[in-house]
Amino acid sequence: MRLVFGLVLVVGVGLAGFAVYMAQSYIQGYQTQLANERANRAPGIDTVDVYVATKALKYGQELNEDDVRLTAFPQGSLPDGVFKTEEELFPNGTGDMRTVLRSIEKNEAILAVKVTKPGEEAGITSQLARGMRAFAINVDVSSGVSGFLRPGDRVDIFWTGRVAAGLRPQIEGRGNGDVTMLIETNVQLIAVDQMADRDVTDAIIARTVTVSVRPEQVAALAQAQSSGRLSLSLVGADDDSVAEAISVDQRGLLGIEEQIVEAAPMEKEVCTIRTRRGADVIETPIPCTN
Repeated sequence: MRLVFGLVLVVGVGLAGFAVYMAQSYIQGYQTQLANERANRAPGIDTVDVYVATKALKYGQELNEDDVRLTAFPQGSLPDGVFKTEEELFPNGTGDMRTVLRSIEKNEAILAVKVTKPGEEAGITSQLARGMRAFAINVDVSSGVSGFLRPGDRVDIFWTGRVAAGLRPQIEGRGNGDVTMLIETNVQLIAVDQMADRDVTDAIIARTVTVSVRPEQVAALAQAQSSGRLSLSLVGADDDSVAEAISVDQRGLLGIEEQIVEAAPMEKEVCTIRTRRGADVIETPIPCTN
């Protein structure tokens, strides 16, 4: 009896071990097939290691080595201006650190347009392109678009003033009175008052705005500001049109046509000399001397 029980036990254990082996083989085979299928379906993506932010960074904050880390980024979607090596991001080590110009979110790639050059501060000079100059324009609530201006916006600049009499014929034949003219188009703002942060969202009732212009435009704007009043017109973010020359005076605004008074024709002067012959007086034409 004990022999039979032992035999049954051995057979049972053997069958159980065989069942476990078969189950493991089936699961491993299924997992292998699933992995092969996933590998065949997944497209190959080439990646490049670039520096991203380890935390949210704000305007004016100094960029340190602890604020960045390398992470894989799809090479086909790589934006312009990324930093791939520590030498590119910190060429002089920790001696000359970069400063944040625009807000950078956590895990966002560090771009050259969002940080200054090594050792530079986040001031006006860091936002001036080669050959450009900064010029300040006095504004108020009406001329400054009621506080809707932000650094980075583009504006058209209008001049209002009185044109000297000798220059009026050059301005579309306008008559007397003040005239408003478009003098500059698509000018970029780089600061509003003393604020150059492009991520500001609060309304700013500015007293001055600083624009980025060429040296010859600086001279024109300085002359216009000293001889009249400048007003700004905000340009749309996606507007790439070029404004035409605009000049409006009081007559044009009211639709009054200038009347031209024609001068009366001048009569030809005739000079004569009178000679009396008895009772008759004879007039003889002679050349006029005056």
